[in-house]
Amino acid sequence: MILPCVEIETAPNPRHAIVWLHGLGADGNDFAPIVPELVARDWPPLRFVFPHAPVRPVTINGGLPMRAWYDIKGAAIADKQDEPGIRASIAQLDALIAREGERGVASERVLVAGFSQGGAIALAGGTRHAAALGGIVALSTYLPLAEKSAAERSAANANVPIFMAHGSHDPVVPLPLGEISRDALHKLGYSVQWHRYPMAHQVCAEEIDDLRGWIGARLA
Repeated sequence: MILPCVEIETAPNPRHAIVWLHGLGADGNDFAPIVPELVARDWPPLRFVFPHAPVRPVTINGGLPMRAWYDIKGAAIADKQDEPGIRASIAQLDALIAREGERGVASERVLVAGFSQGGAIALAGGTRHAAALGGIVALSTYLPLAEKSAAERSAANANVPIFMAHGSHDPVVPLPLGEISRDALHKLGYSVQWHRYPMAHQVCAEEIDDLRGWIGARLA
């Protein structure tokens, strides 16, 4: 089943798409306002797809049901990972990419993006996706199931470009965890463009500017 989504098309008949996954407790509306800030005038028509994660109990928040791509067991977010939840969300991301193919957007013209928990699924799912993608955007996040990435990654995305950005004062996903994930990806041979900003667990204007340049190069 395809997840419900917020969709924004910058012009009719898009042939490029960005599937953008929100963070824990948010929904697909969270990053929709970024579109007019991010999009450059010379970009080709583009479809933004902002899916809503399923509602599930989240252990770290006292079992309170909320939109989440997977459960988080405790403050050390990379420990005791919810592997079944992560893999289910990767499958949902695959389905969204496949739907873009049915709508005329080939996988190599699809970028997968995400913030925090959504970025974790973008990294894990993008590197495992069976068909070549246009790129991966991972904001304020980390690589889950990192110890299984070498065995499970897709040869089709061995050269997928990756944009990673992190706040130096992030209290939710600590900067060292982001750096460990970046280094793990480098060790596997991925081309990672890394950015660090003086911010907390958020997005800043300089980051949007840098991302605009990176996405523009992928769309050229």
